[in-house]
Amino acid sequence: MSTVRSSLTDENRDTTAKALQGALVDLIDLSLVGKQAHWNVYGKNFRSLHLQLDEIVLSARNAADLVAERAIAIGVSADGRAATVADTSSLPKIHDGTISDTEVISLMIEAYTSVIANMRERIETTESADPVSQDLLIGITAELEKQSWMFQAELG
Repeated sequence: MSTVRSSLTDENRDTTAKALQGALVDLIDLSLVGKQAHWNVYGKNFRSLHLQLDEIVLSARNAADLVAERAIAIGVSADGRAATVADTSSLPKIHDGTISDTEVISLMIEAYTSVIANMRERIETTESADPVSQDLLIGITAELEKQSWMFQAELG
């Protein structure tokens, strides 16, 4: 039982908690996919992708922290355990071993497409339940869409 009290109704807190938990899982997994690709990318665009992937990992980790802290602020726990992420993430899986620069770009576009679609659903869900959490999700989604655009631009 949480000792943090929220001004949200139980129903609105539960709705918001579900949205925040889903966002947390997707953001953690996005950071993990990005780091796996960062370590294993090869090809003519290695250096630029290697650096870009570090940027997106940092951005996803920072966003995950904001989401988790928002969950705690409304009186629910955040679950970022590896098993939870593995069991509930909707992101595409990245294979082990090396991955070409073109595969990384396609994978990241697919991952961003998935996360952004989920985030937009969460934005709608939290509109009346908790506009403060909705605002947080809107800001994070704007950054995700910017990063997605940058990967799409690399296709030429």
